[in-house]
Amino acid sequence: MEQTIVTGIGHVDQLLQGKKFLLVKSRSYDSLAVRSHFDGLDHVEFSGFTPNPLYEQVCAGVTLFNSEHCEMIVAVGGGSAIDVAKCIKLFCRMDPSVNYLEQEKFDSGIPLIAVPTTAGTGSESTRHAVIYYEGVKQSVSHSSIVPDYAVLEPSVLKNLPDYQKKCTMLDALCQAVESWWSVHSTDESKEYAKQAIAGITANWEAYIFGNSETAAAKIMLASNYAGRAINITATTAAHAMSYKITSLYRFPHGHAVAVCIPEVWEYVLAHTDDCIDSRGADYLRDTLAQISEMITLDQFKAMLTAMGMQSPESGDKETELETLVQSVNPVRLKNNPVALNADVLRQMYRRIVR
Repeated sequence: MEQTIVTGIGHVDQLLQGKKFLLVKSRSYDSLAVRSHFDGLDHVEFSGFTPNPLYEQVCAGVTLFNSEHCEMIVAVGGGSAIDVAKCIKLFCRMDPSVNYLEQEKFDSGIPLIAVPTTAGTGSESTRHAVIYYEGVKQSVSHSSIVPDYAVLEPSVLKNLPDYQKKCTMLDALCQAVESWWSVHSTDESKEYAKQAIAGITANWEAYIFGNSETAAAKIMLASNYAGRAINITATTAAHAMSYKITSLYRFPHGHAVAVCIPEVWEYVLAHTDDCIDSRGADYLRDTLAQISEMITLDQFKAMLTAMGMQSPESGDKETELETLVQSVNPVRLKNNPVALNADVLRQMYRRIVR
C-alpha cells in the first residue's frame, strides 16, 4: 500500500474505522486541541519513552499493544513518537523471547497512522526509525514501516517553542539539500527535494518570525516532501556528522545538522572533480547549480545568522574533535557525492566547533 497524505485532522475518524488502536503520544499531546478527535474512541495510550527512544521502551510498547489486543497504531508527536510507533509495528508480530533487532524483518500488517506535531523530521513519510540499544544508536529500516497515512494538521505547530520550530524546519531543509545531491537521487526524489526547498525558502520568515498559520501549513507540507525525498535516497555526510554533536553538546538534531551542512556543502562545491557518483562530475556540477537556483550556500548561512543558530562551544577541543571524527558512520558517507576521509572530517569539525 502506498502512503496516503491527509490534510487536516478532521478525517482521522474515518481512518480509524471503529477499531481499537494504540495511541503513541508525545509529551505535548495533552496540550493539543487535536486530542479531542481521539477522546471517546476505543484506544489505549502509550507515552513511556524518551526523546531518544530506548529499545526497552519500544518493547514496553509492543507488550502493551499485544496485551490490549490493539488492531492499529496511531502516533501523535514528533520524530521520536513516530519512530517508536514504527518500531512497535515492526516488532509486534516477532518472537518476544529473542532480541527484536536480531530477527528477520517482515510486514506485520498492522495499519499505522502518523500525525506529526512538528514540521521537520519527515518521519511520517520514511521507512526509517532511530532507537538506542545499550547506548548505541540503531537505525531501523523497512519498507513496511512507512505509515499508511500521514495526517498533516498545521494547527499543532502554533504553540511550538520558537527554537524547536527553527531546529525542525532546518532539519527538513538539510534533508532536502542532501537528498538532492545524494548518489542515490532519482528524478522523483529530486522533485520532492525541490518542492521542499521551495516551500521552506518562501515561507520560513513568516513561519518563524510571523507565526503565520498559512506559512505553517506550507512548511509542514514542505517538511513532508523532504521526508519523502530522503525515504528514497537517505541522507549524506551532514547528517552523519551531526549525531555526535547532538549527544556531545546536547544540541537538538536539526540544529546539529544545520551547523554541519555548510562545511559539507562548501567542500562538495570545491571538489566536484572528485565526484564518486557514477553519473560523473558534470552531473554533480549541474546538480549543485540546480540547488543554487533554489537556495545558495550563502543564503543558507544567512538563515542561520538570522535565526541565531550558533555552533557548539568546546570544552576540550582536541579530544572532542577525535571523538567526533570517530563517530561518523561510514555507510552514510557513501551516500555523499564526494568522498570524505578522517582528515577532511577533522578539518570540518575544527571549523564547526568553537
